[in-house]
Amino acid sequence: LSTMNAKTSSEGEEEASGMRNETLGESGSLGEAKRGQVIRVAYVIAALDLTFLFMQMGVMPSLGLDSVGFGYLQTIFGVLQLVGGYIFGRFADRFGARAALILSCASAGVFFLMTSLSTSIPLLFLSKLPGVFMHGIPGAQKVITDMTTPSQRAGALGKLGLCFGVAIIAGSALGGVLSTKLGIYVPMYVGLVGSLINTLIAMVWIPSQTKPKSDHHVTEHSNLFSIREILRLMKFPGVMEVFIVKVFAGLPIGLFMIMFSIISMDFFGLEAVESGYLMSYFGVLQMVVQGLVVGKLASHCTEMTLLRLSVFVFAGVGLGMALMRTVWHYCIIAVPLVFAFSMLATITDSILTKAVPSSDTGAMLGICASVQPLTRTVGPTIGGVLYKQFGVSSFGYLQLMVNLGLFVYLLKSKIPLREMKSQ
Repeated sequence: LSTMNAKTSSEGEEEASGMRNETLGESGSLGEAKRGQVIRVAYVIAALDLTFLFMQMGVMPSLGLDSVGFGYLQTIFGVLQLVGGYIFGRFADRFGARAALILSCASAGVFFLMTSLSTSIPLLFLSKLPGVFMHGIPGAQKVITDMTTPSQRAGALGKLGLCFGVAIIAGSALGGVLSTKLGIYVPMYVGLVGSLINTLIAMVWIPSQTKPKSDHHVTEHSNLFSIREILRLMKFPGVMEVFIVKVFAGLPIGLFMIMFSIISMDFFGLEAVESGYLMSYFGVLQMVVQGLVVGKLASHCTEMTLLRLSVFVFAGVGLGMALMRTVWHYCIIAVPLVFAFSMLATITDSILTKAVPSSDTGAMLGICASVQPLTRTVGPTIGGVLYKQFGVSSFGYLQLMVNLGLFVYLLKSKIPLREMKSQ
């Protein structure tokens, strides 16, 4: 029976790949080259989109906000992203990845325009509204998911982390230079022009249909936001289990990272410039891990093995964080931390998009993209309590306990990972 299922799954993958070739109007090696080109364009769009976002992040506190107001601003943006993630994914399923990317890039343009016109605190908060549709990474993930076979997916999705690393370094540096030399609003103007260019790139280089045409009727008449649809996706074999691991494995670290601006000053004694260097160090680590490590491991190991590995490493990171005392300890811990974080994100996204029908991959990616905004929304409150009541080590002990529990769960459970995408 398992042999027959594997054969059926293989045939389904070949059929899906063939339909993708037909969708692009190509065949044979030329179709493969075309798909590769479209995926590279998606990487460029994602890298530019993130660079523009990081450019303005360092400028926001300069617009008259104190630390509390800045926290509220981040929370509002997190809520908007949380609400918009699933809607954006369902929009991509209904209207295609190109339409979704155009919506995301155009929304980013409106965001930068409104921010550049923000001469008061209320206008600054209002400028965050376009954030509900700013989902450049899920848009690029949607293109990659549609254009790759299941065996190629983890490696291709992993390379998006390389874009993230480039964006952290380039965006932070450019934002600082432009705002210092030319004025605090210049990064916004650059982001506005860049987002318009990104919109044109998506219109010209991303094909109107990136998934098999036969899949589109499934979501044609469904609502863009439906709790029933979310619950339906969670009922597919393995989806709920893997999603729970995705949410909770990185939650304690996510809480720590949200509080890091305070921890870096109070606990490590770093100044703003030194914190910037540390962020650049994280960016380089991200580039190395996502660009060189994740893809190679994904091609040699099963996804369940890599999922268990990432959770196990996360547990070790928790122990290290509980014992760390200096910033140099943190720099050492950052290596396995970035590895586990990158591996967990890539592998869970790959598993979850394979576990649902191809007509629902956008919605699934949207749900996955909501994990980080959820952490950013509840994080300041929970993280603040942990830090004030129990200290920095509490994040590490919580990370250790949660991931040891998840690791035991993954060892004992039998989660089906080879579900067909097409029905």
